[in-house]
Amino acid sequence: MLVQLLYASRAVYGADTATINAILQKARLHNPDAGITGVLCHSQHYFLQLLEGGRDQVNQLYARILRDQRHSDVTLLHYEEIQERHYSGWVMGQTNLDKLNAATVLRYSPLPVFDPYAMPASSTLALIEELASSAAVQGGA
Repeated sequence: MLVQLLYASRAVYGADTATINAILQKARLHNPDAGITGVLCHSQHYFLQLLEGGRDQVNQLYARILRDQRHSDVTLLHYEEIQERHYSGWVMGQTNLDKLNAATVLRYSPLPVFDPYAMPASSTLALIEELASSAAVQGGA
């Protein structure tokens, strides 16, 4: 059974390049064996990550994420069974949300500043879908 999980969290020390690279390196090393794919969206203050894969594997990864000291206020935004993956091309794609045009953010958010805690889960999913379809998500295959 495949599931899709989306969570948001606050970066404790800021999401600098070294932190993002460490997260992506670990994901790209371990996710293929676990059959997990997805996208990591980040800004200076927030992480927004979408994971897809088998229910047990995604749940185990999420349990590890909850213990990760690099972020706080981890909040589950969306969890559902899916028929097929939406992001199968990425072991872990990534995009920097600080580089988004304010108009793009405003399409999905009450304010032109990205804050996943102020957005409905459906809007965060739509934003990720738009980023993926516009090639704003980078590599990770």
